[in-house]
Amino acid sequence: MKPDTKVMTMRDAIATYVKDGDTLALEGFTHSIPFAAGHEIIRQGRRELTLCRLTPDLLYDQMVAAGCVRKLVFSYLGNPGVGSLHCIRRAIENAIPRPLEIEEYSHFGMVARYTAGAAHLPFFPVRSYQGTDLHRANPLIRFVESPYGDGPVGVVPPLNPDVTIVHAPRADARGNTQFWGLLGVQKEAAFAARQVIVTVEEIVDEGVIRSDPNRTLIPHLVVDAVVRQPRGAHPAYVQGYYDRDGEFYLEWDRISRDPGLTAAWLQEWVYGVPDWEGYLDKLESRQAEIWQRLAPGTALSEPVNYGVYGG
Repeated sequence: MKPDTKVMTMRDAIATYVKDGDTLALEGFTHSIPFAAGHEIIRQGRRELTLCRLTPDLLYDQMVAAGCVRKLVFSYLGNPGVGSLHCIRRAIENAIPRPLEIEEYSHFGMVARYTAGAAHLPFFPVRSYQGTDLHRANPLIRFVESPYGDGPVGVVPPLNPDVTIVHAPRADARGNTQFWGLLGVQKEAAFAARQVIVTVEEIVDEGVIRSDPNRTLIPHLVVDAVVRQPRGAHPAYVQGYYDRDGEFYLEWDRISRDPGLTAAWLQEWVYGVPDWEGYLDKLESRQAEIWQRLAPGTALSEPVNYGVYGG
């Protein structure tokens, strides 16, 4: 790590901050999903992890297939627009490659848990659990009497991951991290975590961050490591950098149905390459035009005059 910066390689960031048995949140709501970080966790052979996320998709399916995961804490899970996550389903139903414990919430229940964790609250009220039976499957969803006399209200406990990992368009070397496009709970998950790794498409000068401060969702004070990892969210997308690789999502449905094909894919695309750059090299050797196919086009936002503070 360079002095006065938090810039690290992906290998060093994962080796330093992610330990066996940790509770991890690799967040991103269909957008800017930290696939490169997840693959490095698999490659380094982490075990007994608890994975948290609003929308587990292909990345968590791959991590479960690799035997990294003991438990999932989640809301919706699935291959978006395609169907089931077959590796997770095998683990839940048949303990392949190992048993998988699950703890299920609604989307807002997960948002509430991160929010409570970030704010150091003992619980967070969720009125929408009234009239549902999700609490029968998850005893951590409970009901208390409102202190204001309007009846019972559902509550969920705080969630404080050991490590939150997010992928973002850009950050400076200190860790001031900017997002645009579809947002999830990256901010809440970061503030709730004990340690935070940010992977980014590009590291920019602090002056760039200061020129548009309202895009800074995660400030440097909660960030422990910054990793420059271009195209680190593939096959997901990063707004303005590359589009979602829909063909891969369809292909994963075919691969993940078969444990043998899944193991072979992990061997070739994760264990069989030294790092994410190796993954990208292999991807480009198979699909020379992939980044032209996924080019996002141009849709510029209007500039904003922040003015000069005269006080």
